[in-house]
Amino acid sequence: MALGFTLIWLILIVLIPISGLLLKTSTLGWPAFWSIASDPRVLAALRMSFGGALIAAVVNAIFGVILAWVLVRYRFPGKRIIDAVVDLPFALPTAVAGIALTTLYSPNGWIGQFLSPLGIKVAFTPIGVVIALIFVGLPFVVRTVQPIMEEIDREVEEAAATLGANRFQTITRVLLPGLAPAVLTGFALSFARAVGEYGSVIFIAGNLPYVSEIAPLLIVIRLEEYNYAAATGIAAIMLIISFVMLLVINLIQTWSRKRYGYGA
Repeated sequence: MALGFTLIWLILIVLIPISGLLLKTSTLGWPAFWSIASDPRVLAALRMSFGGALIAAVVNAIFGVILAWVLVRYRFPGKRIIDAVVDLPFALPTAVAGIALTTLYSPNGWIGQFLSPLGIKVAFTPIGVVIALIFVGLPFVVRTVQPIMEEIDREVEEAAATLGANRFQTITRVLLPGLAPAVLTGFALSFARAVGEYGSVIFIAGNLPYVSEIAPLLIVIRLEEYNYAAATGIAAIMLIISFVMLLVINLIQTWSRKRYGYGA
């Protein structure tokens, strides 16, 4: 019963929309699809979306692990507040996040006013896009890694220290191998979230074609132009690239679980 309900729900919510997208794209024909895929503006938008999402996911994988470690291992005033703030991107409307980030990083903003004299411009540049993607993706890494860290006993670190391991060796050879599958999961979730992000990006990106325009925005532009063929073509390209990249990440996850015996 539960399996049947799950399959029906999966078909209605996921498979039918994706099938409709691919079916609409198939009506274009290969020459028209290739023309859309090879358009310089489309390629620039795809590079911005996937390149920015990849950079943001890498940054989140590094600092998300550090933040999770601090929340698990240390006690300090305001810890509960920081722990709650981590979940803020989940609850905050993306448009509000975009406006807030633009206000902070604009040349006259609280942070931007200190960066401008250094010649660093964040708002309305690709840097702003990456910062927005980091903001929306960080909680996925922290909340994925944090429960696994809580299960690691401090005695493991103490045992490594008594055997002569320094702090760096303890982290890289004892702790990180067990955390690798969780880190990869958080990385994949952060990347997937960033690829499709729209609301928080369009306000801070500047949306300049060939510079800071993201693929989801280009899809919306093509829809507003009633160019449904181009919109579905770009969406199909994003779907294919995302599927391939997530498949590779899942294969690496499977390998890491077998390699380190995690989840066995």
